[in-house]
Amino acid sequence: MHHTPSYWRPVNPGAFVTSRAGETRIGESIAAPQQWSALLESLNDTAIVLVGVPESIGPRANLGRGGAEAGFAAFLQQFLNMQDAGRLPLDRLVLGGEVDCQDLMSAAAPLDGTTPKDLTALRDLCQQLDTRVRDVLTPLFASGARVILIGGGHNNALPLIQALADASNSPVGAVNLDPHSDFRPLEGRHSGNGFSYAHQQGKLQHYQVVSLHEAKNSRATLDQLSAAGASYVSMHQLQQSRMDKVMAEVARQACDWQLPFGIELDVDAITGAPASAFNYTGVSFAQAQTFVQRLAAYSTARYLHLAEAAPACHPAGLEAGNKACGQLLSELVFTYLLATNQ
Repeated sequence: MHHTPSYWRPVNPGAFVTSRAGETRIGESIAAPQQWSALLESLNDTAIVLVGVPESIGPRANLGRGGAEAGFAAFLQQFLNMQDAGRLPLDRLVLGGEVDCQDLMSAAAPLDGTTPKDLTALRDLCQQLDTRVRDVLTPLFASGARVILIGGGHNNALPLIQALADASNSPVGAVNLDPHSDFRPLEGRHSGNGFSYAHQQGKLQHYQVVSLHEAKNSRATLDQLSAAGASYVSMHQLQQSRMDKVMAEVARQACDWQLPFGIELDVDAITGAPASAFNYTGVSFAQAQTFVQRLAAYSTARYLHLAEAAPACHPAGLEAGNKACGQLLSELVFTYLLATNQ
């Protein structure tokens, strides 16, 4: 019996659902255990468990903007109010709660990342968050379940990879749709170096980036990426060939790894999506769907990580951002669920 992590919090779907006669909302039918022991007992190797990490410490520790702490709530507001029409594998889906980040977020709030002392403090808080996320996720992976993690910053890739590797007793792989490789130097933890830390720790054996923008990555970062044996398809290469053709090859490579792997998607890869870093020249939503769909069909794909959705970063304000993030994250989750059900 695993002890309950003190920073795990259940989510009550009823807090988000608006009922309507004659209709069944996803939030009215989804399993949402309110005790840790009940959550673990509900999981098996066919289960898919949804977990949120409402934080923006990692992006701020990377000298970026806050706002990603609201992504999970925006997703729940939209997703739980959509129809359970019997077409999705919701019998396999479990709402697994969230990692409580409130105390860390409060400690981070007054810090100014442009001062060296505060930047060090933000990166220390990010490292504390890593431990929490890893401790919550490891038993979920150990049950055989797949995980959908909704952030939060892309810093949470490190504890995801650590937890999957620990539960699998092997190094793992990751495929990341992202203009940035997040393979920055090991300078203290933040959202830009989750994969470089995971590789340095021996947890990440294979890494592939799709839609990387070479001018948005430093020479040192690209050199580190190359030295680690990782590969990428640049966003400019994507313009020249169809996404489904590229992803057929990427998925084949991931299958050839013969290791558990994660599907990583930074929302700022998508053109116009409200994210910590707003992108006017990214992939289309349809291309992002193709990315998820192609990879999710493989049984070795053990998680989907949707990072950096930041409602407050929408040009039209928070309300528009909540709607946009909620829809975008929900549709990517639907795409994942349908692909795993084939």
